[in-house]
Amino acid sequence: MPTVTVRDETIAGQNIAEHPLELLSERLTVRELIRSRVYQEVQDYNSRRPDSFNGLVRPTDAEQALNGYKLAPGRTIDWQQQFSKASDAFTHNGFFILVDDRQPESLDEELVLTPQTRVSFVKLVPLVGG
Repeated sequence: MPTVTVRDETIAGQNIAEHPLELLSERLTVRELIRSRVYQEVQDYNSRRPDSFNGLVRPTDAEQALNGYKLAPGRTIDWQQQFSKASDAFTHNGFFILVDDRQPESLDEELVLTPQTRVSFVKLVPLVGG
C-alpha cells in the first residue's frame, strides 16, 4: 500500500499539521483521497479518544476549540457522516486540495500519488461578519 504525507495548510501556505496517509492504490479520485483521509482520522480518534478531534471537518455537535474540535466525553465519530460533510465542503469551496501545487477541481478527478507527491488540504476560513 502506498503512503503519502498529507499536510493541512493555511491559505498563506503555513503548515498546520502533517501526517502519513495509507492508500489502497496510487491511482485514485479526489473523492477516494478525501474518503481515505477522513476514514483514517476518524478511526485514529475513535481508538484513542484524545481531548480534541483535529480533523478535516467539524463533527456534528462539536465545539470549536483552540486545537481542533471538542466533543462530549466518550463520544465516537461516524466516519461516513464525516466523509459526507467533507465531500460537501470540497464541492462548496470549504477547502481545496493541492497535489504537487496543482489544484484538482472535481471529486471525480483522477490522481496518481507516490510517496514523493505533496498533498495539501487548505481550509478556507470564512470572514467574520461576511
